Amino acid sequence: MKSTRKIILIAGYSAAGKTTFAERLSQDLSIPYFSKDMVKIALNRSFPVNNRADSKQLSAIAFDTMAFNAERFMETRQPLVLEANFVMKKNHNGIKEGDALRELIARYNYQPLTYLFLGDLAVLYERFMTRDVLPERGIANKMWGEFTFEDYKKFCQHFGEFDIGGEIVKIDATNLGGVDFCKYIEIANKFLKR
Repeated sequence: MKSTRKIILIAGYSAAGKTTFAERLSQDLSIPYFSKDMVKIALNRSFPVNNRADSKQLSAIAFDTMAFNAERFMETRQPLVLEANFVMKKNHNGIKEGDALRELIARYNYQPLTYLFLGDLAVLYERFMTRDVLPERGIANKMWGEFTFEDYKKFCQHFGEFDIGGEIVKIDATNLGGVDFCKYIEIANKFLKR
């Protein structure tokens, strides 16, 4: 049987629709996905979060957990999807997420496809603030206190720089209703079959 050895990474700005796309991509293509925010929610069942510092620590733990699980799939040459607001610089735990993922991909000889979700920061900030108070966001993913537009811009400044090699598909998520997600799912489908 031919090995697939393909990984799809969904990165970019916060509140740009990355998790929603990851879920849909996973269902439509029948491959597993891991979302850092979803991992944080699961870990929060045992790891209490009482402030922003706790949330940052849990974010680092969630990335490590996601990378560990991704490696288990890669050991068996299975395709998978990873979604988060990955950064190339050091994260809260001193790990360069981009370097860690690049090393995993090289070790298991995987081919990456990255979807980079971008958009108008003012629009995404409003979406971000609306989302922050929703119960399904979970305590672990809340911002804990005032979070201005300037804070959001600074928070997102490195998310749009994610590049670990391979093909990058940029998606303007300013108007999610106008995004042709079927087209982007078909790109992933063709990538998996190559």
